[in-house]
Amino acid sequence: MDTNPAYTVHEADIERDRDLILGLWRGNLGEDARMARKYDWFYRQCPLGAPLTLLLRHEESGEWVGVGSAGPRQMLMGGSRVLAGVLVDLAVLPVHRSLGPALILQTALMKAGAKRFELLYGFPNPKAAAVFKRVGYAPLGELTRYVRVLRHGDYARRRVPALLAGPAGWALDALDRLRLRARSVRLQGQWQARADATLGALWSLAGAGDGPVAVRDLAFLRWRFDQSPLVEVRYLVVRDADGGALAWFAGEARVHGLHVHDFWSRRGAVGPTRAELATLLRSARGAGHASVSVELGAAAATSAWGAAGFAAREARPVFGRSSGASQEAFAARLWLTSADEDE
Repeated sequence: MDTNPAYTVHEADIERDRDLILGLWRGNLGEDARMARKYDWFYRQCPLGAPLTLLLRHEESGEWVGVGSAGPRQMLMGGSRVLAGVLVDLAVLPVHRSLGPALILQTALMKAGAKRFELLYGFPNPKAAAVFKRVGYAPLGELTRYVRVLRHGDYARRRVPALLAGPAGWALDALDRLRLRARSVRLQGQWQARADATLGALWSLAGAGDGPVAVRDLAFLRWRFDQSPLVEVRYLVVRDADGGALAWFAGEARVHGLHVHDFWSRRGAVGPTRAELATLLRSARGAGHASVSVELGAAAATSAWGAAGFAAREARPVFGRSSGASQEAFAARLWLTSADEDE
């Protein structure tokens, strides 16, 4: 009986194996230059240490044929700090792209990750979801995209005759402006290019709730957004009449509008108020955006977003595994936005 495995798994050295890993990603995960920039930021500059990265070798040929990683994130859960790992960048060369090799790699990553991380979570595409289930990750819910329209011309053109669409869109916009101004009359929004102590001061351990929720302090914002070569965010700081900071939103201009990657407020995990969201919407309109979008897990999708006019669109599954709390408690309390991913 042949006991020699067809594939073996080995831990990568982030500095030594850079070119090898980029080669495995090539043609599998995204545009080459973008992935090289991501590697130098996400893998080599993470303030919590290099991601756990495993390589898959085909023993008969001696070739490296796959790679997968878990990037460290500091979270709070039940008032205690825990180290979580976000599962990212799984790639297997096409000739080895059957369930077996991917399952071997993901199983090894889960076992190795359990030794370093108290939580593991990921956002697999539909093809990878089957592997996540087979390995033993549990469904933790969904990350849902919500959209709020600010300029109603396109909406009107789909519902009324062409001659009336222009006036109807203008009227809807005018009514919306009045409503948003009424809801945020004592607040103001100020844009800034970089995170600073004002944003960091809104983060507090007490406001994080039961979690799990990633620590959103100044160090995190500077690494996750200001140093990232993958996104170009501006921060909107919402202030009261006396100039005190109430909330911040990290937004990126996209073709169809402003996408909010992340946010935090003085209310912590309870989320921003309707007035603070109205200020976000007013400021986005003033910056020329036709809509605002955001991705939220269930715990972060508080009622204020719906009350502010955000409508749910498509959703992506979230899978994970906890070495401590029960999967049910983990799933119910996991607080997620786009910032909890790797790009």
